[in-house]
This record gives sequence, structure tokens and C-alpha cells, in this order.
Amino acid sequence: MRAWVLGVAAVFVLSACGLQSGSAVPLRVGPGSIRPVPELDGVSITVGSKDFTEQNILGYLIEFALSAAGAQVRDLTNIQGSNSVRDAQLHGQIDISYEYTGTGWINYLGNETPVPDEVGQFEAVRDADLAAHGIVWTDMAPMNNTYALVMSANTAKETGVVTLSDYARLIATDPAAAATCVGTEFNVRQDGYPGMARKYGIDTGKVHKQIVQDAVVYQATADAKQCRFGSVAATDGRIPALGLVLLKDDLGFFPKYNAALVMRKSFADAHPQVADIMAPISKKLTNEAITELNRQVDVDGREPAEVARDWMVAEGFVTAR
Repeated sequence: MRAWVLGVAAVFVLSACGLQSGSAVPLRVGPGSIRPVPELDGVSITVGSKDFTEQNILGYLIEFALSAAGAQVRDLTNIQGSNSVRDAQLHGQIDISYEYTGTGWINYLGNETPVPDEVGQFEAVRDADLAAHGIVWTDMAPMNNTYALVMSANTAKETGVVTLSDYARLIATDPAAAATCVGTEFNVRQDGYPGMARKYGIDTGKVHKQIVQDAVVYQATADAKQCRFGSVAATDGRIPALGLVLLKDDLGFFPKYNAALVMRKSFADAHPQVADIMAPISKKLTNEAITELNRQVDVDGREPAEVARDWMVAEGFVTAR
């Protein structure tokens, strides 16, 4: 995946003292429907994200919105791994980011059973994380970037697999026909392959599994040479671009992963205007909208910052400078 590069120093490098200070927002924007907010004029706000396309885009959406409102925004996007972003948030190294409700509920709060309803999952993680860690969740978007398994159309036709239960039966009867590529996090997360295997009764000893970088999974699964099934994020733009087919989660294992803003309570209380500014943006982040933005980066080769800025301009939130 591409990441916007600024200067010669990587602003997201981990050191013994934690994450180093961020860099400037990569593109300039002016006010649109987002007008300057006196209470945010000159306020220093550091925005973080994880190190994949969708997260970089979401981080830049925050940055452009708050820049248009007059804040002094610092860019700390592209941090490697969910836990690193979480630690940076808890320790005050970033002030705001988009996080996924399922990640919060399972990975950060240690729950094993997801809440099946999107709003219910959001409310559960919102209340629990505030009580346990002083983290505010707000402005949930309709986009649901859940984990999923995919296959090519040819693999679907050849195997007859439609659901994850079908996939589990294929592993049991013909493991080689179910060769699977999985991303590094999906391979170990309890809301990833280990939990899915338990739910569907998959004998992990039989699985022909290759652990690869997430970006490799899509083309490898489409080619069906290295692997016939692969782990993906459901809103990735390469799924429709490569004609990949999602397996139905017929037992309802995967949690909901709606994106929502997360902030420390102290920051949210000090700057309530931030949530007000971001609410209209979150409402427009449907699965279709974010999948198209992801596609522009991962298929068309555009930079995440440019894609995010152009969408903000097209939606009237900001103007380009």
C-alpha cells in the first residue's frame, strides 16, 4: 500500500520514548461548509491512523476537516499496527483517530462475543471503553469494515463454496483445495482466523495456510495459484476491482467494524467542537463511499491524501488551495 511521504524523516517511527512528533498536513485546504471555529483557532491537534489504505484515508479526512476549522493539525498517520495506535492514544501522543467498533470490543476490551447489532456494538464499546480507559467513542459511520474471506469467481464455481461453513467442510474433506492466504494480524487476532476456526469447527492442523502481507492477499487469491481463499477487509476497493467473491459468514462470527471517532475524554471535553465538525463527515462514510476511495488508492495508484482531499472538496466540506 502507498503512504504519503513527507520529508526525509518517518514521522511515525517508534522509539524508546514512544512515537515521535508528527509532521505537517500534506495538503492545504480552506473552509467550505466547515467554517473556522474560534475555539479551535491555533489549537494543536495530532491525528493518528494505522498503516493501511483505509486508515490513512480516514486520518486525512480528520486532518483536512480540523485544518479547515482553524486547528494546528499534526499528521501522525500510518502507525504500524492496531496496538501501537491504541497505546499512542492512551498515552496522549495522538489526540484523535478513527477506530473500528469490533477492534475495540474484542482486541482492546478483551470480549469474546460480539454484539450482533451495529448500534448495539457501538454503544457497548463506547460505554465500556469510557468506563475502563477514559476513551470517548463518537460519530459512528455506517461503513462496516468487517473481516471476511474471499475467493475468485472460478474458485466459487469449482468448489461450490458459498459460506464459511462450506469452506470448513472443504478443509475437512480436501485441505489442499482450500489453500488460504491470511494477513499477519488476521492470523493471530481472536476476531480473525483463530476465533473463526473455533466457531466453524475448523481443524487448524489441516489448513494449508500461508501468512503474507495484507496487500498480497488480494491478487494472490484472484490468481488462485498461491491460494484459493484469502482474508480481507470487506470495504477494500480491490475486492470489486479483482472480481473477488465474499464468503457468507453464515454463523455470524465476525463482529461489526463500524468506524467511529475515538478521543481521550480530557481532549473531547476540552474541544467539544471536534465531534460536531466530524459528525456530517462520518454520516457520509458508507461502505460504497469508502470502498471507492480505497479503490482509487489501491487500484488507480493515487495517494491517500489526495483521494481524501478531493472527496472532502467534492462533498463541499472544504476547498482546495
